[in-house]
Amino acid sequence: QVQLVESGGGLVQAGGSLRLSCTASGVTWGTSAMAWFRRAAAKDREFVAAVTWSGSSTLYADSVKGRFTTSKDNAKNTAYLQMNSLKPEDTAVYYCAALRGSGASWTNPAMYNYWGQGTQVTVSS
Repeated sequence: QVQLVESGGGLVQAGGSLRLSCTASGVTWGTSAMAWFRRAAAKDREFVAAVTWSGSSTLYADSVKGRFTTSKDNAKNTAYLQMNSLKPEDTAVYYCAALRGSGASWTNPAMYNYWGQGTQVTVSS
C-alpha cells in the first residue's frame, strides 16, 4: 500500500502562484509515476501533470503547459506542483495519484492505484 498526503492548496488571486506537495509513504517499490489531477465543480476529473518516480520525465496537459511545473524530490518521496500565472478556471480540487507498474497511459485516472485526499485551489478574479 502507498499513502499519499497532499498539502499546499488555498485561495489566491488571478496571476498568483501556489505550490502543492504530495508525500508518498508505505510500500513505494514498483511505483513508476506520480500525477496530478483536478476536478472542478460539475466537471469530470482532468489530468494536469505527471512525473516519473525518478523525476526524469514529465508530461503536462495543454491547459497548464508553460504555467505549471511538476517535479519530484526523491530523498523525500515528495512530488510538487508549482502553479504560476493562475487563472480562475484553474479553480478545482487537486489530487495527486501514484501509478504502479509501467506502460499505462499517464493521463487516464483509471490507471492510478493510489490517491491523495485532495486539496482545494481557488483562484479569484
